[in-house]
Amino acid sequence: MRLVTSLDRYILRQLILALIAVTTALVALIWLTQSLRFVELVVNRGLSMRVFLQLTSLLIPGFIAVILPITSFVVVQFVYQRLSGDRELTVMRSAGLSQWALSRPGLMLGLIATSVSFVLNIWIVPSSNMAFREFQFELRNKVAAFLLQEGVFTAISDQLTVYVRARDTDGTLRGIMVEDDRQPNTQATILAETGRLVATGNTPRVLLENGSRQEIDAKTGRLDVLTFAQDTVDLATGHGDDEQRIREDNEMSLQELFHPNPALVPERDFGKLLVEANRRLTQPLTTVSFAMVALYFVLTGSFRRAGNLWRPLASVLTMVGLLALGLTAQSVATRHPELILLIWMQAILPGLVCGWLLFSPSMAPWPARGAPTSFLKRSRAARAA
Repeated sequence: MRLVTSLDRYILRQLILALIAVTTALVALIWLTQSLRFVELVVNRGLSMRVFLQLTSLLIPGFIAVILPITSFVVVQFVYQRLSGDRELTVMRSAGLSQWALSRPGLMLGLIATSVSFVLNIWIVPSSNMAFREFQFELRNKVAAFLLQEGVFTAISDQLTVYVRARDTDGTLRGIMVEDDRQPNTQATILAETGRLVATGNTPRVLLENGSRQEIDAKTGRLDVLTFAQDTVDLATGHGDDEQRIREDNEMSLQELFHPNPALVPERDFGKLLVEANRRLTQPLTTVSFAMVALYFVLTGSFRRAGNLWRPLASVLTMVGLLALGLTAQSVATRHPELILLIWMQAILPGLVCGWLLFSPSMAPWPARGAPTSFLKRSRAARAA
């Protein structure tokens, strides 16, 4: 027998096209809702649309990795349900196709989606998350400082506010006021006649000329005033030095998650990193597992002309329950790392159980491929008798 028949290609083509369409639509919808958080950078900060699209497009691999198991389930459920409603599954069974033959295209789709999910979770998504965080960090803490507007109090951060009365065409700033609260227990107000934005490395600074620095002494309550001919103020959100961004767990590689550096990660977060590593390895397995759940509910049960609503409803409720169970298992494993096995059980067991119920000869509700021949033999024996 051929490994892939024309019937497999017929069903698999419908599954792949539907998976691409559904995944693309959902990713576009999620991207649209999530990108609204960064509209402020375009409207108030003056960033170009190209930079906006470049920033938000880095989120797309993460969206695909999250929804791929769900869309695989939806597509298998929908396509096979439509085949059943059009009586195509009935014709295929009458031709002697077994449950395995009917399920093979759905399993192929699940394996393809699982392979894509492995590549996304292990390599692409961590890299895109790290690039997104670095790009966002650069925009908010460095580039945004060069977008000072005339006559506007620009909040560089919660502790730093800059006001510029006018800005010449050559880049000279006039009438500058800086409210700097980054030093603990010290509030400084800096006034200057003119200034110019400069960059030292990746850190933006403003070079002030002919101004004064006013501070209130926290101990005596006296106002201290320091005049200067030239001064430099760091406009980064840190305390004067280049900031070192702390990487999150979704940016680390599997090697870093399983073997974290104690100098960079506190010991109390080791369990969280271990759960993240196991989640990356198990989430792709849920793709084929969820596809198997959909196949079980569609291919089992008796055929009814009026349709059968409770099986699709039970399939959807099972899917929702498995998703909730997966979130619960991850939450519990974060607090108790010894229970990480629950994450693997939630990802693998549903598919194994549904596969056994669907393909086990004692549980299969439809006859195997050889059933029509046996039926003919019994009919002939009955007529001969």
